[in-house]
Amino acid sequence: MFIAKESKKKREARVREIMERLDAHYGDHPTIFLEAKNAWQLLFATILSAQCTDARVNMVTEKLFVKYKDLQAFADCDLKELEEDIHSTGFYHNKAKNMKACAKALVEEYGGEVPQNIEALTALPGVGRKTGNLILGNIYHIPSIVVDTHVKRISNRLGLADSPDPTKVEFQLMEHLPEEFWIRWNTHIIALGRTLCTSQNPKCGECYLQDLCPSSKKDPETWRPVGERKAVEKKKPAAKKTVEKKKSTAKKASLKKVEANVVGGSRKTLTKKVAE
Repeated sequence: MFIAKESKKKREARVREIMERLDAHYGDHPTIFLEAKNAWQLLFATILSAQCTDARVNMVTEKLFVKYKDLQAFADCDLKELEEDIHSTGFYHNKAKNMKACAKALVEEYGGEVPQNIEALTALPGVGRKTGNLILGNIYHIPSIVVDTHVKRISNRLGLADSPDPTKVEFQLMEHLPEEFWIRWNTHIIALGRTLCTSQNPKCGECYLQDLCPSSKKDPETWRPVGERKAVEKKKPAAKKTVEKKKSTAKKASLKKVEANVVGGSRKTLTKKVAE
């Protein structure tokens, strides 16, 4: 939700103040929540993190990266066995299939190296923009913005994005955030989202960004990205329908009253006269 009539100059000043406060709380360097020793390990850990907690992924990869020591080991592995190894992360059929295919592509097409551009990364099996940008920023230190559920939600609440679509949010943030903030925006916002700016019942009163956030103290539906807000029932059409129903009921009552007071004549004739 963008702030109406906020000038570019005011927005830039607000963004810098937001980042200064985030840096004060979380440091001025990005934090990697997934444990990995190199690019391909972080790539695979991120694939496993889909619909799974970082803590669970770290538990799985601690043994996984010992069993499969390099990309060739993943490329040659038995698919069913790999599925069993990553079962607890969920969606293990697709994840195992993508990891094996991704390892094979990296070995055959890139000599075992993870590419350093978003187009090549997103062409790999199981790799989307979120994963690709994470590799670019945290491994190769190339300015990039990772949009996960926390970044999407909180960027909308802060008025720096106005869409439920992660790709649109990414490009909106690229427009509103200085490039120097891109990489650590994700890790800072994740930390904020896990503690204060939660999906349900955010702790606005405890948040150090409260005075900089347009969603603070507002209707709960403004906490959600545009496409995720509940549909508000339109009361006017319902009221109109009620009025029409009352008129119809009144008309029928009037008709019955006339019929009751008239002696003789057919019901059909009376109905016609009232209608006229």
